[in-house]
Amino acid sequence: MRSIERTDALHAQLSAGRRAYAFAMKAAMGASTAAVAALVLGIVGYVLAKGLPGLSWEMLSTSPSYLNDSVGILPNILNTLYIILATLAIVLPLGVGAAVYLTEYATNRKMVAMVEFAAETLSGIPSIIYGLVGMLFFCQFLDLQTSLLAGALTLVIMSLPTIMRTTQESLKTVPRSYREGAFGLGAGKWRVIRTVVLPNCVDGIVTGCILAVGRIVGESAALLFTAGFAHVANSFIEGLGSAGATLTVALYVYAKEQGEFEVAFAIAAILILLTFAINLCATLVGRYFERKKSL
Repeated sequence: MRSIERTDALHAQLSAGRRAYAFAMKAAMGASTAAVAALVLGIVGYVLAKGLPGLSWEMLSTSPSYLNDSVGILPNILNTLYIILATLAIVLPLGVGAAVYLTEYATNRKMVAMVEFAAETLSGIPSIIYGLVGMLFFCQFLDLQTSLLAGALTLVIMSLPTIMRTTQESLKTVPRSYREGAFGLGAGKWRVIRTVVLPNCVDGIVTGCILAVGRIVGESAALLFTAGFAHVANSFIEGLGSAGATLTVALYVYAKEQGEFEVAFAIAAILILLTFAINLCATLVGRYFERKKSL
């Protein structure tokens, strides 16, 4: 009888200790979440509070003029748009094609592992090194000079691992039975990939592309060496062949070189709103394709 009472008391102590431990861990995780949320909201709120009052339609729709002593960021907005379009036009076929080959066609597992390791290594290299390599290879060796095209090619190398990995993971989520059923109906390899595999993983591919756009928009170190500092509005073709500052590079120039922090905070506010819009698009697109697959 006494042994049973001791056992019950020991269980009660253990359960009390477990409850206290669980409560402590829950409190610690809640405090960590609150700290992260407060940090993000503090940074975003501070930048928006400092930057939004400096925004105006004239600033967004005109070019800078030293004669009139006016500031305009229209060339920087256009340069950002041009470099996004040029980068995606090159990196999407490369990244998606490489992911499809590695997942669906490649039979040498060692080679696949080596390529995946190389992609992971590329994703961890500091962006300033990409800028240095891009300047030496694209600007000087290929004689592209300092231009948006050189910057876009540099960003292609930076964004390629993201597109590859997200596409690979999306391809792996497609059940094997879908492929086997299509093969059983007499479809060829490429037809199965085009009509069965890709439509069922397009949500992950689109999400990866949108996240890559977010990295392109926020990149500055690599573009300082390759795209240049020019604040001139050009057409798409002319812009790719000439130097141009994106929004992030313009932020650096106005803050560090010219000391115009009001303009820098205004550009920072635009970048935060743009990043928020990109993340929102990624979430909505992912939910749309998930809903479409479930129907």
